[in-house]
This record gives sequence, C-alpha cells and structure tokens, in this order.
Amino acid sequence: MKYKKYAAFIALLILTGCEVGGTYTLYRNSITDENMRIHVATFDAAEGNDYNSGNCDIAKNLFASQDGVKVKYWCEKDGYKK
Repeated sequence: MKYKKYAAFIALLILTGCEVGGTYTLYRNSITDENMRIHVATFDAAEGNDYNSGNCDIAKNLFASQDGVKVKYWCEKDGYKK
C-alpha cells in the first residue's frame, strides 16, 4: 500500500515518455532514379509511435519482399515531405 501514492507519479512519467500519435511515412525510390523519394503511405494512427513505426516497418518489408522488386523502401518519422 505504501506504493499507492507513487502510482499517479509513475503513470505520469510513463505517459510523458510516450509520444501519442507519432507519424511515420513509407517512401520508395524509383527504378530509374535511386535518389527520388516517392510517397507510398503515411501511418498516423492514434495508437502512437510504436504502433505507427511497427506498421510502417511491416509494410516496408512486405513491399520489399515481393518477387522482382528492384526499388528500395524506407520509413521516416513524421508526415510526408517532398
């Protein structure tokens, strides 16, 4: 019971460390220009950073693992940037 008074403080610390709604964006390059950035998808669910980052990585790996794919896929934190 002596830890009960610290529960709110610990919860606040945990929530402060979590970035809710952190956005991740999936890009790919072009087969003709490896420096080109082509927007594929944006992940901005309210579940937060880990959720959006994880889904972006899953999508990246699924796209990249298809037979015949010759472009590079990558995820970046934040929304779409040209």
